[in-house]
Amino acid sequence: MKIALIAHDRRKELMVKLSLAYQPILKEHELFATGTTGLKIAEATGLPVHRFKSGPLGGDQQIGAMISEDKLDMVIFLRDPLAAQPHEPDVTALIRLSDVYEIPLATNIGTAEILLRGLQAGFADFRNVVHETDNKPLSF
Repeated sequence: MKIALIAHDRRKELMVKLSLAYQPILKEHELFATGTTGLKIAEATGLPVHRFKSGPLGGDQQIGAMISEDKLDMVIFLRDPLAAQPHEPDVTALIRLSDVYEIPLATNIGTAEILLRGLQAGFADFRNVVHETDNKPLSF
């Protein structure tokens, strides 16, 4: 699966810790990240990470474009809810696109951990089913 990893400044170290803790799961997937976050993850884990621009310079929008083109399967975005962000409209748009395209999205460490453990257990396989059925309605 293709996973985007994004973190606001005061959450970058937490993202690095999450990436180290779940490195065995993440290494099985294709990783994408905004600028500095991707650099910190790659340096700490040795995992390959495709890096976009930093969030305020358009990185959030680049990831949003991937979502709209059905080229991402999961987003982990550790947001800082206590700090004003100069690119807040981009953040809101990214969250909206995740909802529109039904992309699993974690905005805090608790949800991120559940998504990664669920990914390992196969709970995100619905993304593969959707792709296999050419986006036809599923019947269960």
